[in-house]
Amino acid sequence: MPVPDAAHSTGKTPVLLLKTRSSPTDAYEDLLKSYVPDGGDIIGGGYEPCFVPVLQHRFNTHGLSTIKSLLRDQKISSSAHGAEYGGMIFTSQRAVEAFAHQVQGSKEGSAQWAHLRSVPIYSVGPATTRALSAITQLGQDDQPLQIFGEHTGNGESLAHFILSHYSTWYQDRDGQPLPPLLFLVGEQRRDIIPRLLMDEKTLSATQRIRVDEVVVYETGEMASFPTDFERIIQETSRQQPSQVRWVVIFSGTGCDSMLQRLGWLDPTTGKVDPARRDHETFIATIGPTTRAHLLDHFGFEPDVSAKSPSPAGVLQALLGFRSRRNEKAGLQHQLQPATSPQAHSPSPPG
Repeated sequence: MPVPDAAHSTGKTPVLLLKTRSSPTDAYEDLLKSYVPDGGDIIGGGYEPCFVPVLQHRFNTHGLSTIKSLLRDQKISSSAHGAEYGGMIFTSQRAVEAFAHQVQGSKEGSAQWAHLRSVPIYSVGPATTRALSAITQLGQDDQPLQIFGEHTGNGESLAHFILSHYSTWYQDRDGQPLPPLLFLVGEQRRDIIPRLLMDEKTLSATQRIRVDEVVVYETGEMASFPTDFERIIQETSRQQPSQVRWVVIFSGTGCDSMLQRLGWLDPTTGKVDPARRDHETFIATIGPTTRAHLLDHFGFEPDVSAKSPSPAGVLQALLGFRSRRNEKAGLQHQLQPATSPQAHSPSPPG
């Protein structure tokens, strides 16, 4: 997908979003395009988003079959006799899609899933919560799922929230262990939520919550991503001294290809070589997980990391970086002697 010429003609900063564009509209695209900078910026104007799809998803047949059986037999309930799970956890939209595929695609009728309304559904952030909230057909009265945790933003925060909320939900247990939680995941995931909820060192037997993971989707890098990314990099090459671009990373998948195409990796160590970095490309991550992936695998600290995994979080991270660069550029300008031949040199990129 070519970057609009406006990114160069109007001085807007290209923002390469390494994700598939959401349909019919994408919140990241809408927010970045609508941002209008305050007057007086030393560096940069608005932002011009461009999507570079990275991930290819496919459902896991065995996992879907497991979920279908649990739903059909009403094994996820707070009241049904013989229930195995007292709630569910979702940390990705793909897991929600797999779940919705079983609930909404069933021929057994919407009333079959009414028992799901009695259990807490835990969601890691706003995007996953929106996807869960869109699921209907849970009963004749269309009462929605009871979703909690939207405010948490990451797995660690969600786990701590679950520890306090879940025990309150099932407070009349007479000293019995809390019912297990069902966690729908992809084959690539961190273990932080199960580890924190089942920690025997810090939690008593009545505080611990068993978490059973079911892999419902698999993720891989799209075969076209390396060439697509390289083409976009060429199309957004610097057109003027102050022109830069951002790359926003949403997943660890594709990072190796991205860094290779940028030419930043040392072929011997496989790590980012600071001497190979260009001065026109800056990296942002959607949150701490992708930041940790870059640090652990490539020894690379991204330029910014969003404090919340959302369009607003990404925009705030970019604006914070721009503000710091503007302040630095303004200070350098003030410190230059009036007679210096560099007094009117272009501001550094940012």
